[in-house]
Amino acid sequence: MILAWVISLLLLCSSLVAYLERLNALRIVEVKTMQVSQRNFISAESAVLECEKNLTALADLNENRCFIQSAGKNHWLISSKEKPAIQIGVVIDEKTGVATRMNWRQVFE
Repeated sequence: MILAWVISLLLLCSSLVAYLERLNALRIVEVKTMQVSQRNFISAESAVLECEKNLTALADLNENRCFIQSAGKNHWLISSKEKPAIQIGVVIDEKTGVATRMNWRQVFE
């Protein structure tokens, strides 16, 4: 009787250890995924910001990292080519030529 009790405790402890190992592996994957997605999000935001700053001088850019669409008089939509895609709405002041960000959103496929 005592032997069966000890064996059941050992099996319970071994299943607990296996569960904790799986939980730690999932946590490691979660942290790595969050780091990669944050890095990609920051990269997409910097690409959109670069295009926003150089919107009036796009011909001077060596590499265009975003899609630019006209949305009416002095209104532009800028979307990053990188994933996750970020789209911003920009208005260009006619007198100063300064681009002002009106809104932004993350584009989902």
